[in-house]
Amino acid sequence: MTDFRTPAFDLDNVYGRGPDDQPYMYDSQGMSFLVGAAITAGGVDVGATDLPRNPATPARALIGDPRNDENTIVSQLQGLFHRFHNRTVKDNPALTFEQIQKLVRFHYQYVILNDFLPRIITSSVLDALKDSQGQFDQKKLKFFHWKNGPFMPVEFSVACYRLGHSMVRPGYRLNDDDSNLLPIFMTPDAAKLDFKDDLRGFRSVTSNRAIDWGRFIDIDKRVYDGSDQENKKRLQFAYRIDPSLVFPLSQLPATVTAAPPSLALHNLERGWRMGLPSGQHVAQAMGVAPMDDADIIIQKGVDQQDPGDPKPIPIADLSDVFKGNCPLWTYILAEAVNHKVTVNIPVDGAVQITTPQLGPVGGRIVAEVFLLSPA
Repeated sequence: MTDFRTPAFDLDNVYGRGPDDQPYMYDSQGMSFLVGAAITAGGVDVGATDLPRNPATPARALIGDPRNDENTIVSQLQGLFHRFHNRTVKDNPALTFEQIQKLVRFHYQYVILNDFLPRIITSSVLDALKDSQGQFDQKKLKFFHWKNGPFMPVEFSVACYRLGHSMVRPGYRLNDDDSNLLPIFMTPDAAKLDFKDDLRGFRSVTSNRAIDWGRFIDIDKRVYDGSDQENKKRLQFAYRIDPSLVFPLSQLPATVTAAPPSLALHNLERGWRMGLPSGQHVAQAMGVAPMDDADIIIQKGVDQQDPGDPKPIPIADLSDVFKGNCPLWTYILAEAVNHKVTVNIPVDGAVQITTPQLGPVGGRIVAEVFLLSPA
């Protein structure tokens, strides 16, 4: 497949083609991003802003990658990078735009390699990619190489990096305002619960929906006293990596995708239409012993299933076609359930949970693309 983007972590979604080619994204000096209207966190001024937008109805974001306006959380993360760039410009007046851009990219890539990857990939996979000093070493890469130019492997983009779909919650609380507990989509079930709106984007952010990032990233280190008010401020962990998606992702609105409405079905059909090999075949090609069918179980990756949860079922019991022939996306999710790690909950340090992480197939594919990609 031909793609105009490379896998490089160069923040092209933020910078676009730069101030010379897309000047409407930048100030008159071509140094700082333009920002949109101020937004508050439940009435509290936290210095947050919406993305800059055109005057259309609904107003579309003027950003490097328009897809980053697809929902409120992603659009505000995009805006956070804009403001980080602008703050870096303010704090370093002697630097050129290219030097500022390089500094911002470095911070982004540092977080990816040193914080993000260790959270989602089992340590044994990452350790195999490090040198004797514990630093990532591109000489350790075995599978992902290019000769004439960088490319995005379909095993990564169509299967393994869709791990995030299993981590999505059905809804999120953005800040202290009770009206800002919102479902990801306005499904029929959400309407029955009397929700009036959802987190869909491609429109101006409602003026009181600035995100309290302490609800999404463990930066507050708060100890909760168990009260209802404190519970509303609790850190909203991503759901575990497993072969299970929240129900709203099976009811995608027509404004989000064409039929069928199931995100899981879209992922599986895309992998099939693109001719991806099965998880077992990929494992064999990588020199990894494939999982037995009995270990590829469709289930939630929790410590103990709730009585109301769907019964875990081995994939081969769904159909004979899946015997020794598991779709790669499903395979790497099931593999993660078999590679759990015990972690401390960061908000109080007193509670430990076991959480799945990408294993030797899914983790290695994701890690190698990440490690060869930073610009």
